[in-house]
Amino acid sequence: MATSEVQTVNTGADKAKLAAAAGLLLAAFVGFYLLSGKGALAQWAALIVGVVAAVAVFGVSEPGRQLVAFGREAWRETRKVVWPSRKEALQMTAYVFAFVVIMALFLWLTDKTVEWLFYDLILGWRK
Repeated sequence: MATSEVQTVNTGADKAKLAAAAGLLLAAFVGFYLLSGKGALAQWAALIVGVVAAVAVFGVSEPGRQLVAFGREAWRETRKVVWPSRKEALQMTAYVFAFVVIMALFLWLTDKTVEWLFYDLILGWRK
């Protein structure tokens, strides 16, 4: 059985950074709606500046650094994958479509057989 570790924010500084990031994000959205009378440029500038500031504050916190490290590691792993060639991908796609068509026909035939068996033979509801 695999153990899963739940990591929480331990330091007060990280909690403060996360709270500040959440506050900046909230302020960005509030500013966007409060500046509706000032024009679209002011609205979008407030939103973009607030979101960028929130991302920057989150990025310097420990959870932000862990998220960036996770993204880098995931990118590194995707470069290690041996991707199929175009021909192999098309063949596998064709196999999947063929299987889906065959399975659909099988299920339709089974449904119609059970329908005929119950409604026509056993219950006699159709004439």
